[in-house]
Amino acid sequence: MAHDVQPTAAADQKLVIRNIGLLLSGDIHQPILDADTIVSVGGRITAIGKAADLDLEKADSVIDANGTVVTPGLVDSHVHPVSGDWTPRQSQLNWINSSLHGGVTTMISAGEVHTPGRPRDIVGLKAMAIYAQRIFTGYRPSGVKVLAGAPVVEPGMVEADFKEMADAGVRLLGEVGLGGVKDGATGRQMVAWARKHGFNSTIHTGGPSIPGSGLIDADVVLEVDPDVIGHVNGGHTALPDKEIRCICEGCKRGLELVHNGNERAALYTLRIASEMGELNRVMLGTDGPAGSGVQPLGIIRMISMLSSLGDVKAETAFCFATGNTARIRALDTAMIEVGRAADFVFMDRAQHSAGRDFLHSIELGDLPGIGMTVIDGIVRSTRSRNTPPAEKLPSVVAG
Repeated sequence: MAHDVQPTAAADQKLVIRNIGLLLSGDIHQPILDADTIVSVGGRITAIGKAADLDLEKADSVIDANGTVVTPGLVDSHVHPVSGDWTPRQSQLNWINSSLHGGVTTMISAGEVHTPGRPRDIVGLKAMAIYAQRIFTGYRPSGVKVLAGAPVVEPGMVEADFKEMADAGVRLLGEVGLGGVKDGATGRQMVAWARKHGFNSTIHTGGPSIPGSGLIDADVVLEVDPDVIGHVNGGHTALPDKEIRCICEGCKRGLELVHNGNERAALYTLRIASEMGELNRVMLGTDGPAGSGVQPLGIIRMISMLSSLGDVKAETAFCFATGNTARIRALDTAMIEVGRAADFVFMDRAQHSAGRDFLHSIELGDLPGIGMTVIDGIVRSTRSRNTPPAEKLPSVVAG
């Protein structure tokens, strides 16, 4: 697929997806749907059910799923974009396109902190946030939705600064703790102002990562009270177990687990969330690009790792990267539900997996094979160049 701005579906453009073998909803309360067909019009889901019960006539495009698994488009809740499909952190082009080939259709910025010469003054950081929001609103690499423009707060900001950015369309707050604000009281005030003006906020958790960041411990996290506890398993260095437990028990916000973090701490966090009956709080990110590189398969690797080592059903683990994130981040995608964006991933059991079926293969720790991605009702990629080959592949049969 071309690495440029991708077309969007016309208002009346109808897509039919038929012969779905397994449909994962993304909803942790009902992760599997009894349906074999999806219809979308104008890039929005309009019907889900059995083919015999739906109006499939006059479709502009028809995809034969060929018995494969269809999931909502996966969300990477924690990335650090800079400009288009390039990252200076790894001096790499097309990292977003590579993530699409790992099933990611939406990315959420936790701050454009790798931008060379990133301004730290208030005027500059506001301007950069608006700039980043505008860039990725007007430019979608390979069709991927990159929600960007996430300012990193600095001392001296006032409520009017957040209102100014909100009026310009900025809706995200970068990781509290990556800039000069590292104490709980100041962070809490700024998150409160941001929340008042419609921002979704994230905090850095654990030891320092980039130059200028610092230790953010449980006391600071709980006092700041952000919407998302960014990389609770460390990015890269995790907090002690007792502090992770304190965070999990002391708040009801999103618990973000990242590929670039501490895997043992991720499993520990998952176990606490499970014991509390709050798996609905678990969400996934990569924290890429980072010093450990670009991880095109980071999200599906996290799904497989958490399911196979964390004693979680595969269909539930998929919700961590879809519906849970959609609810916590207030997204209109990442769930198979009428009215939501028609963003899908077609997967199947990898060839020669020991798993008896797709879900069992994930629970054994294997990665799936990805055969196609669809964003806003339009095919954006076919057989993945990054995953193992799938046993079955979907195909476009009309349109």
